[in-house]
Parts: sequence; C-alpha cells; structure tokens
Amino acid sequence: MLRIDLYTEITCPWCFVGQHRLDKVLQERFPELVADIHHHPVLLLPDAPAAGLYIPDLLRARYGVTDPKSAFARPEAEARASGFDLDLGRQLYAYPTQAAHAIILAAREYGTQHQLAVAITDAYFIAARNIADVDVLADVAAVHEFGRDEARAIALDFSQHKRIEQEAVNSTVAGVRSVPHFVFENRFAINGGRSEDEIAHSIKETVHAAMGGKLNGAWLSTSLGRPR
Repeated sequence: MLRIDLYTEITCPWCFVGQHRLDKVLQERFPELVADIHHHPVLLLPDAPAAGLYIPDLLRARYGVTDPKSAFARPEAEARASGFDLDLGRQLYAYPTQAAHAIILAAREYGTQHQLAVAITDAYFIAARNIADVDVLADVAAVHEFGRDEARAIALDFSQHKRIEQEAVNSTVAGVRSVPHFVFENRFAINGGRSEDEIAHSIKETVHAAMGGKLNGAWLSTSLGRPR
C-alpha cells in the first residue's frame, strides 16, 4: 500500500487538476497499486466571508488581473489536456472552506476521505455550488457514508473550524508553500501544477525506493501502462 499525503485547498483550480490527475495516473498506470490517500487542509482565503468573495474583484485586488479569462486559461487548458471538464467561469465566488475541510477530515473514519474531497471540489468547480452552505455539504457527504444531520453538525461546529485552521498552520510549518502538494510515503514531495508524467514518475520512484531498488522490469512496464 502506498501512502500519499495530499495538501489542497478546495477552491484552488490547480488542486482540482491535481486530484483528478492523481486518480487518473493511479487508475491507468498503476492499476494493481493500492493507494492510501490522506487529505490535509490548506486555507488560501481563511478570512473569506460567508457570502464569498466575488472572484473577478478578488483577482483584480490581489493580482491586478482585469480579465479573469486570462487567469483561467492555463488551468483550464491543463484540465482539458487530461480529459477533465473545467470552466472556471461557472463559479463566480470563492467561499470559506473551513466547514468543507472539517467534513473531509471526518471522512477519514469512514474510509471515504479522498472520494469526498474530490466530490466537494467537483461540486464547487463543476456544479458551481456554494461549498460553504451546510445543506450543500450535507448533500455531498450523504453519498459518502455520512448522515445528513451528522454532516450538518460538523459543518456548523466552530470548534471544528478552529481545528482546521490549526491543521492549516501545521501544513505551513511542514513546508507546504503551494498547492496541490503531494508527499509519497514521506519520501518524495512535489507541488504545483504537475503533469501526469511527473506524478507517475514520483510514484514509480517511491515504490522503487520502498522496495530497495528491486523492482523488476515487467512490473514497471505494467505499472506505467506500457505493454510488456
């Protein structure tokens, strides 16, 4: 089993790309490898209001971007290159994510953490839903082993929000400077908008190191999705 620690922010488009690329690489190139993915929160806008921040205004104020499409072009192109549907013009607001991260953290107990994290990210980017809304979170969590009342209680629990804020501080202390940030078996770390090949290479190197460099060529060929 390969442990992968994944540090993400739900409203980060590169995290959308990274999560889906990781799943694609594992499914297509390492079909026999069992991955245990642990999610950790990063808060890019910890003080975002409950109503959200209007993204065109945010881009203009923080980065001087007057045409949002120019900022959207690269992550959208990278998503399309990997076969994913991403139109950043669908979602107009960046919402606070403490409640969503709290439910993702709780999902570890149910064994649905990664699936739920991807589902919440998709709800935000693909369905343009407000992932700070407790009913939206309950809708998504209910498909991943949570009761709706349980999910709502976690999302509304201020102490859970504070816990996420502390976890985000811990992520920074651990050296996370950009997202998505991947750590494979506490051996290899990569971050940012990495390609499928780069993710696959890191997984291969990690497995190779874990086995003391004794991987055989046939296994590598199969794992990397190439014919034997």
